[in-house]
Amino acid sequence: MNVLITGATGMIGGIILEKCIADPRINKIFSIGRRKTGKQSLKLTEVVWKDFLNFQGAESYFEDIDLVFYCLGVYTGAVDKGLFKKITYDYTVSFADQLKSLSPGADFVFLSGAGADPEEKSPTPFAKYKGMAENYLIKLQFDKLYIFRPGYIYPVEKRKEPNLFYSISRFFYPLIKLFGDNASITSTELANAMFLVSKKNPDSSILENRDIISFLNQ
Repeated sequence: MNVLITGATGMIGGIILEKCIADPRINKIFSIGRRKTGKQSLKLTEVVWKDFLNFQGAESYFEDIDLVFYCLGVYTGAVDKGLFKKITYDYTVSFADQLKSLSPGADFVFLSGAGADPEEKSPTPFAKYKGMAENYLIKLQFDKLYIFRPGYIYPVEKRKEPNLFYSISRFFYPLIKLFGDNASITSTELANAMFLVSKKNPDSSILENRDIISFLNQ
């Protein structure tokens, strides 16, 4: 398989990239992002791309792709509302359009989030724009599209938390787990589940947190 990843410098994308490098079924990996991951592999081609609204000149990286892991995103509160929409929705549209035109048979694995609003009416930017991005991908009719909607993602590897909410959530993770299978998941569990769709198909194309955990336990 030939794999295309975006968001590979992030928490989930980075784990998926490592799994792709280790998987003998995968011949080529293209990572498109705003900076390099630092990973080394003869399979891996890293492309630093600054303008995710225009992929002119990057066409060759979208050709003959079998599987895409789209993990690009930004944390709520990290940027203003306009830039949040641009990264969450507009970048997804531009990327997906390019992929669909050059590798129409590719499978698409999309990292969304709990609460994504398919009605596109939520007053919460995250819910609204993730819902819009999901709807656009569904409209493109990829052969296989898997949308992952995790709840709180617990970082297995320690990191500098992006904001106070995530610092508090990490501290109270043992309590968050008590709210059940739809409340939280670890970073390794989520990345494992997303990667596993390249080997076996889940029952649904849209996986809420509880569905992700169930899929892992099959």
